[in-house]
Amino acid sequence: MSKKAAFYTLGCKVNQYETEALHNLFRCKNYEIVDFSHKADVYVVNTCTVTHLSDRKSRQMIRRAMKRNPQGIVAVTGCYAQVASEAIQKIPGVDIIIGTHNRQQIVDLVEKAEKENDPVVLVEELGNASFEELPLGEIRRTRAFIKVEDGCEHFCSYCLVPYARGPVRSRKMENIIAEAERMASFDTKELVLTGVNLGVYGKELKEDISLADVITKIEGIKGIERIRLSSLELTDFTMELMETIADSNKVCEHLHIPLQSGDDYVLNKMNRLYTTSEYRKLVNYLRYIMPDLALTTDVMVGFPGEKDKNFNSTYEFVKEMAFSRIHVFKYSPRIGTPASQFPDHVAPEVKDYRSSKLAEMGRNLSREYSKQFVGQQVKVLFEEEKQEGFMEGLTGHYLRVRVKTCPSLKGQIRRVKVIELKNGFLSGDLL
Repeated sequence: MSKKAAFYTLGCKVNQYETEALHNLFRCKNYEIVDFSHKADVYVVNTCTVTHLSDRKSRQMIRRAMKRNPQGIVAVTGCYAQVASEAIQKIPGVDIIIGTHNRQQIVDLVEKAEKENDPVVLVEELGNASFEELPLGEIRRTRAFIKVEDGCEHFCSYCLVPYARGPVRSRKMENIIAEAERMASFDTKELVLTGVNLGVYGKELKEDISLADVITKIEGIKGIERIRLSSLELTDFTMELMETIADSNKVCEHLHIPLQSGDDYVLNKMNRLYTTSEYRKLVNYLRYIMPDLALTTDVMVGFPGEKDKNFNSTYEFVKEMAFSRIHVFKYSPRIGTPASQFPDHVAPEVKDYRSSKLAEMGRNLSREYSKQFVGQQVKVLFEEEKQEGFMEGLTGHYLRVRVKTCPSLKGQIRRVKVIELKNGFLSGDLL
């Protein structure tokens, strides 16, 4: 009887990609992958450390794994494991701790832990690390992530990611293309390019290549019909990249550009390296070259020193930018970052109020953006049956569309006439 392995993933799309790769490592050693709620021989928790809530949820899932099977092996990996291995070691029952590198060794370490009783901690400095290849194996997904970059060197004053992920490391172009071609052979229609700091791809390589070159290469792969870019920092947009996106027939009409604050004083304290004027200028140009662009963003409230006037500036700027969706989150002090030592921390109840107010405005903006597609024709990549007789998928603008039809549409891109907007998604009829 084969052994069973279960996984729980917290955090970003990069973590989701890496968990898929870890699945493959275990499958290659004849493990059966089961749901995290089931009893398993091995539990792998892929952690996040963006906020203190992420840390807490990571610890909760570690303890939950132990309760599911006290005799099972518990392995903890990811960003929280990289920056807080000592804290994790204090949790009784953790067998293996691996940071954000050397994860190709995880199955060997699990099998070693089954024979020996000594916990293993494999967390190393990332200064000289190279891009870690974690092969995905056979992934049959309509939409699939492909990781092309790791690491970040921006050092925003509130963020632990540069410490958890290390410096920028770009994946070799030939490995990206080989994986993209393999995904196409498994009928993947949309590739989501992802990285910790996606826009700086190629920065440290000797070859003169960039993210624009990755897009151009993948465009030529037969079977890949859409390319989606996961997140791009304002400071990483070059004219070459913008022209490549605008000229492409496959890049989705959707960009995610983190804002974090709409107030210049707060942006400066965050070490974000741009102003609201520069953000506005970029967005206006992108909308000029991509008229129906869906623009999504992240906004932080309650950063140390953020007064009512600073929050009001953010509120008005977000409204002006007319984002199609915003992710609002509250500032969380991360020990080891400069911002954790800043004065004038904002009271929790003030953070709650600002978060609620901005989130409500975000929902209104999303409705307004989606409503413009009612009565229009859109192309939908159908992914799953949401309820009997209804299929759901995404447009290039990252809008969910539901139609009454049969499950045989899964994996197809079809034209839909949008009839209405209801409960946060569009519905319509197949053409």
